Amino acid sequence: MHWFLSGSLSVEKLTVNIRGLAASLQGKKLVHLSDFHYDGLRLADELLEEAIAVSNEAQPDLVLLTGDYVTTTPKPIHQLAQRLKKLQSRHGIYAILGNHDLYYRHSQQEITASLTNIGIHVLWNEIAYPFGTDLPVVGILDFYSPGFNPPLIFNQLDPSIPRIVLTHDPDTAAYLKTWRVDLQLAGHTHGGQIIIPGLGPILSYRSKIIRKIPIKLRLRIPCLLKEYFVVRHWEWSQGLHRIGDNQLYVNRGLGTYFPGRIFCPPEVTVITLEKE
Repeated sequence: MHWFLSGSLSVEKLTVNIRGLAASLQGKKLVHLSDFHYDGLRLADELLEEAIAVSNEAQPDLVLLTGDYVTTTPKPIHQLAQRLKKLQSRHGIYAILGNHDLYYRHSQQEITASLTNIGIHVLWNEIAYPFGTDLPVVGILDFYSPGFNPPLIFNQLDPSIPRIVLTHDPDTAAYLKTWRVDLQLAGHTHGGQIIIPGLGPILSYRSKIIRKIPIKLRLRIPCLLKEYFVVRHWEWSQGLHRIGDNQLYVNRGLGTYFPGRIFCPPEVTVITLEKE
């Protein structure tokens, strides 16, 4: 994607307070990357290289990736993996898959294998302990995936221990209110891509318009049945949000769909953890 359509890279820096964070983990730095859509069309190599350089310059303790490495065919993952191999992190790189990474039946296996081969840990309904037992990292399947089963994972965790949760779709946050989630990282929305200043993502208005169409007419037009389109909670399409007692951060992603981004630049997120 040409820089004119994607916009220049934005580096978002924020501090997130974690209840009960161990003293040894205060000041730990995370880099969050999402939605590459590396297919030769939606992400320029120059922007990807810049994002990797920005991540390395931050000297992160942990790099976290929240899915959509490709768009349809998994073949580009092999070239993308060679570029992601340059990412540096003191405690490793952890990733989950997005809905586009499951496009074909063989996509999951090919993408997981390619990332694993360069040392990236792909979490598939799993818990990892890059910082030890004081701050587990949880990677769960997409909200609309048949394998979405948070009780299977969260019931293994002591509720007194803080945790970071990786999901692809921010809609997951509504369901995860049942459990403790100190920081949930997501992507998927591309931030809305086209933002109307003061009003929000233009796509959010599609749902509002569809709801005004009589249900009998909607039933006759299949494309109108999915009124939420991409996500239901557009109010969570980018940035940091409080969902009950939980915190959700949504990254705008690196890849860009046509017609491009307006007031919604591609993003690298640098997060510093502090005790609440």
